[in-house]
Amino acid sequence: MEKIISDIYQIIKQTDNLIDLEEDIKTYMHQLFSGLIGDVFTRIDRGMKEKKRSEGWTVVHSDDKTVNFTFGAVTFSHTSMKDKRGTSHHPFDEWLGLDKYQRYSPLVEVKVAEMATEMDYRETARVLNEWTAVEMSHGTVGNIVKRVGSAQAAADQQMVEELDIADHLPVGKKVDYLFAEADGVFVKSTQKGKGIEVSQAIIYEGWNLNGKRVSLKEPTVIMTPKPISIFWDEVQAITAHKYSLEQTKIATNSDGGKGYTADKFQTVFSQSENKVLNQLDTYHITQAITRTFGAQSSELKDKVRQAIKCHDRGQFKLWVDTYESTLAESDEKKIDQLKKFKNYIQNNWTRIFDWRQKVEKIPDGARSLGAMESNQRRISFRMKRRGMCWSQSGSLGMVKVIQGRTNRTLRDAYLNRYKLSDRKKREIKQSIRMSHFLAQPTRPSIGVKQGSVSLYVAHSTAVGNLLKSMR
Repeated sequence: MEKIISDIYQIIKQTDNLIDLEEDIKTYMHQLFSGLIGDVFTRIDRGMKEKKRSEGWTVVHSDDKTVNFTFGAVTFSHTSMKDKRGTSHHPFDEWLGLDKYQRYSPLVEVKVAEMATEMDYRETARVLNEWTAVEMSHGTVGNIVKRVGSAQAAADQQMVEELDIADHLPVGKKVDYLFAEADGVFVKSTQKGKGIEVSQAIIYEGWNLNGKRVSLKEPTVIMTPKPISIFWDEVQAITAHKYSLEQTKIATNSDGGKGYTADKFQTVFSQSENKVLNQLDTYHITQAITRTFGAQSSELKDKVRQAIKCHDRGQFKLWVDTYESTLAESDEKKIDQLKKFKNYIQNNWTRIFDWRQKVEKIPDGARSLGAMESNQRRISFRMKRRGMCWSQSGSLGMVKVIQGRTNRTLRDAYLNRYKLSDRKKREIKQSIRMSHFLAQPTRPSIGVKQGSVSLYVAHSTAVGNLLKSMR
């Protein structure tokens, strides 16, 4: 402690402003603490090496390894050993949960991945280097996002596989109503002229009202750039692990596009004994009307909108045909757009309704569906700006990090690969005694030394009497 105080005092003496002082003290603290942690790790490795030797393992070599933690770069000695079968191990690395070539701690990697969902990779690296003791390039940030995202993707796939082989459905939460919406958003691909569709679903139990602010109740998002069949498998598996839907009434919402049709929802939520309601998304209806009739208000446009709202098919045909008669034959683009709009509405006519009109008892605080568009901003704001292009692995990593962060499952999914079995935990507990590894070496006691002081005076003197009294 005295040395630390002395070092800080020297730092104070050598700086002439508070900014430099704080930066120097922060650097000193990182170096000091990292050095202490490195010493502890080295001692534990040394103790584990001796323990494994006694079990018949052989030492291959010892070298230094550096791992970046949030508090700084920790350098420690770790030993490579071979077990009785000749398999190579780093016992300390395996106990600590570090991969062979891992240079950043799990917490650093998860935090970096989470930061990268809010800003680009270069900005993430800059902020990280500025505010922490961790330094990395923007390329390393991208690799970490892929690695962390792939862990969430693996966890989702594991749920799918468990559901496939299970002889019964998992027991989950029971709710009276469940709502689900799904849609896709395209992002640019690194392959010229191609795009990547990110499929997204959001599942929620209802709405929370806080003053005038409305939020979804218990939302869960599922995202993936993988094929649409894999997307729906993940939706089904994640929902089945969270809910028991036998008696649940389910209302769904989509734009009716390829891959997001009513039958997809019916299959995914087939666990429910009730018919799954699927309505056409009102946002896409409004968007189709605007695209066909223009942004300017008009009487015909209002008539068409009113006919759809009242579900009056005859009036809808009447006003659409009336609008078509006003178009010139040479205006092929508008005529083609009108035909597409007419087919779109007619093909989905049975799905144009408000789910609240189809249930006997409307739950308290029930609202219309249509939360998907605002929730797609998580993807569009991060992946569709400034000309960003994505590879398949890069898009998968980013999308799954966003999903895991939103659902608060990212850290558990990432740390799952380090999870030890109960048997392994018992073995480690038996073999590792911290008090033994961290014990300071002691010198053997040689007892109390004895001696005498020679006096060249008579014993009858005062000093002589003092010496006699001490014998």
